Amino acid sequence: MKLYAAALDFDPVAEEFGVVRGFEPHIHQEAATATDRFAAQREDLSHLPFVTIDPIGSKDLDQAVLIEATDNGFLVHYAIADVAAFVQPGSELEAVSIARGQTIYLPDAPARLHPEELSEGAASLLAGELRPAVVWSIQLDSLGEVQSSTVRRAMVQSQARLDYEQAQQDLEAGKLHPSIVHLPEVGRLRQESALRRDAVNLAIPSQRVVKVPNEEAGEHYEIVIEPRLPIMDYNSEISLLCGMVAGDMMVQAGHGLLRTLAPATPEAEATFRAEAKALGFEIAPEQAIGEFLQGVDPNTPQGMAIQREAQKLLRGSGYVSVHNGTPEVHAGVGGYYSHVTAPLRRLIDRFATEHCLAIATNTEVPAWVTAVEEQVLESMKFTSIHASQVDNACLDLAEATVLKFWEGQNFQSVVLTSEPEKNQARLFILNPPVLAKCSGAPMQGTHQEVTLVKADVVKREVLFAWPAD
Repeated sequence: MKLYAAALDFDPVAEEFGVVRGFEPHIHQEAATATDRFAAQREDLSHLPFVTIDPIGSKDLDQAVLIEATDNGFLVHYAIADVAAFVQPGSELEAVSIARGQTIYLPDAPARLHPEELSEGAASLLAGELRPAVVWSIQLDSLGEVQSSTVRRAMVQSQARLDYEQAQQDLEAGKLHPSIVHLPEVGRLRQESALRRDAVNLAIPSQRVVKVPNEEAGEHYEIVIEPRLPIMDYNSEISLLCGMVAGDMMVQAGHGLLRTLAPATPEAEATFRAEAKALGFEIAPEQAIGEFLQGVDPNTPQGMAIQREAQKLLRGSGYVSVHNGTPEVHAGVGGYYSHVTAPLRRLIDRFATEHCLAIATNTEVPAWVTAVEEQVLESMKFTSIHASQVDNACLDLAEATVLKFWEGQNFQSVVLTSEPEKNQARLFILNPPVLAKCSGAPMQGTHQEVTLVKADVVKREVLFAWPAD
C-alpha cells in the first residue's frame, strides 16, 4: 500500500534495499533528446477531449480517458502514454529500465523507472500538450460488457488534468467534466459485471503520517486514514477493463504477456473469514469474498484493516508468457489480464502493448520485444518482490515512529489471530489504525486491551503484550 509521510527520513530504507532514486547524467541526456520513433504510424486523435485523473501533484500521467454514450451502451476511449516511442532498443535507457523494472514508491520521493525528462515530460499525457499515445476504444453494452475493441497508435491532447479530490467534489455536485460524466455509471457496471462480481478487488485507502505538537513531550506523529474516494474506484475499473481486453486478445492470439494470480486456497479463505468475523463483519458461507469486499467501506479503521488482510488472498501473483503452457487467469480481476496501462511506472506494460498492437494489425511482434522478453519477465518478478519489501519497510518505519511516543501505554485492540502454542497473536489496534504483533495469546475475536512494549524506529519493529500492564 502507498504511505504518505511528513518529516520522516526514508533514506536508510532506500540504502538498505539498494534503491537508486537518481540517474546518471548521460541517461538524463538520452531521455531528453529522445523523439517519437513511430511518428509516421500515428492516427490524429487530437480532437478527442481526453482528460487525466490522478493524485494531486502527479506529473507522470500514464492514462487519459473519454467515455461517450452510444445507442446501445458506452464507448470508452483510453489513451496510454507510448513510452516505447522514446526508448530505442539496445540503448542504455532501455537497459536501465529493464534493470529497474518499475517505479518504487518511497513516501518522500519515488525511485522512478524512467528519467523525469520522459516520465514527467515528453511521454507524460500532460494537459494541453500533443503527445504520442496508444489508444484503446472499447465498446460496452448497456450492462457494461465488452462488445468490441480496437487499439492503435495515435496523437492525443488531454484537455484537462483532474485530481481525485476535485473530481469527487464535482461528482457530488453533479458537475463532472463532460468527458467523464459517464464514468460513475460505467465504473459501477464494471464492478457488477459477471466476471468482476466474485473477483477479489481491493480498495485500500492510503495512510498519512502527520506531525502534531504536544505540550508535554514536544512534537509527535499521528496516522490518519485518507479517504478512498468512489471516483478512484470508478477510474480503476477503466484500467482493469483495458487490461482484461488486452488479456483476452493475447489468449485468443496465442502470444503475449499476462499478469496472473491463482485463486486463494481454502485455508487462506477460512483464515480471512475468521479475521473478518473478529473485526465485526459477517460473511455468509455462500457469499464470495469478492462480493463481500465490494460492500466494505474502506474509510473506517475496520474497513481498512480487512482490505489489508485481504491482500493475503492475492499472494502468488506473477507474469507469464502466453505461449508457455495453458494461459492463467488473474483471480483479482476474474479473468485473463495484462498490464498495459502504466508504462511510465511499469516496464512490462510497454512490451505487452506491442503484442496487442501486433494482434490488432495482424503483424509479427517486433524483434526488439521478443529479444528481451525473458529479461523483462525476470525483472518484473524480482522488482515486484523488491517493491513490496520496500513498501512494508516504509510502513513499519512510519508505524514505529508514530508509536514510539506511546511506549508503556495501553491500547484497545481486536485479536485477529491467536497462536497459544507459540504464545503470540496478531492484533488490529483501533487507534491509531495499525496491524501489529502481540506477545501473549488472547482469544481470537476478542476486544482486548494490550500494552505497547516496544516501538523500535531503528529496527522498524512494534510489539504489544497481553495481558495489559
